[in-house]
Amino acid sequence: MSPRRAPAPRPAAGARRAPHPQPAVAGRSGGPAVPAVEVRDLHVRLDGTPVLGGVDLTVAAGEWVTVIGPNGAGKSTLLRAVGGLLPAPGAISLFGTPSEALRRRDRARVVATVAQSPVVPAGMSVLDYVLLGRTPFIAPLGRESAADLVAAYDVLDGLDLTGFRDRELATLSGGERQRVFLARALAQGATLLLLDEPTSALDIGHQQEVLELVDRLRREHGLTVLATMHDLSIAGEYADRMVLLADGRVVAAGTPREVLTEQLLATWYRATVRVVDGDHGPLVVPVRPRRPGSGAGEDVEEGPVGVAEGREAAGR
Repeated sequence: MSPRRAPAPRPAAGARRAPHPQPAVAGRSGGPAVPAVEVRDLHVRLDGTPVLGGVDLTVAAGEWVTVIGPNGAGKSTLLRAVGGLLPAPGAISLFGTPSEALRRRDRARVVATVAQSPVVPAGMSVLDYVLLGRTPFIAPLGRESAADLVAAYDVLDGLDLTGFRDRELATLSGGERQRVFLARALAQGATLLLLDEPTSALDIGHQQEVLELVDRLRREHGLTVLATMHDLSIAGEYADRMVLLADGRVVAAGTPREVLTEQLLATWYRATVRVVDGDHGPLVVPVRPRRPGSGAGEDVEEGPVGVAEGREAAGR
């Protein structure tokens, strides 16, 4: 186990805060805004197996886009490529700059990622882990400044983690660790957040808390969010737009109401659902398929209705 340092004191109330970088917007000439993320004809192969084939995606600065799709669709692979963890020469631009042209430190000031299963150094405290998010702003062999500590404490407060700051990550529950992972990304101060299943280990209360915090920061600081999520109802309530990925390609894109339809979900998820209109977006309710002889009107075969027809209509 690595040695633990003494707990860092909380900075004084008047300590200077770390600057929060702003995303690129319309050029000085008044031209159109530069997209935060632009993906064109992205192909990814892993161990010789095609995972993504010809994916196109645009995310405007300040927008929240959520990628959905069945298991194995390539959602996490797409986020890893956008985050620079997979080679994608010529296919991805971040705020107008080709991804491959960004140095690692420069990329870290623009993009912060919350992976599904981050690697946690043994014996590391919550505060020290969150401070790792400030690494792009700390000189090599240097130490964090008062502004870095303020940024870390602000995020810990916002995620209700202040009481855990000196705890080792290994002693926390799955939901608590997930909030710490998000805290590190938020402390990084990047303009683009990549969230891979950010609420997968959280109870419903902390799901709402985390997503409300992300949305508030997005609105206050002009952040851009590109996320993957499995909970379709929650995804639809927070996303401005959604992208449905299946078999490594985009099969639908648009507003949540355009993407979360019973027919599309039956086609690509092979699921029987009812979609009802909620206050903040469509709500997807799984329903048990009717079986032959159920007595509820005309017999319906087991499984989602219209799957074959839907796939044909979608151009398969």
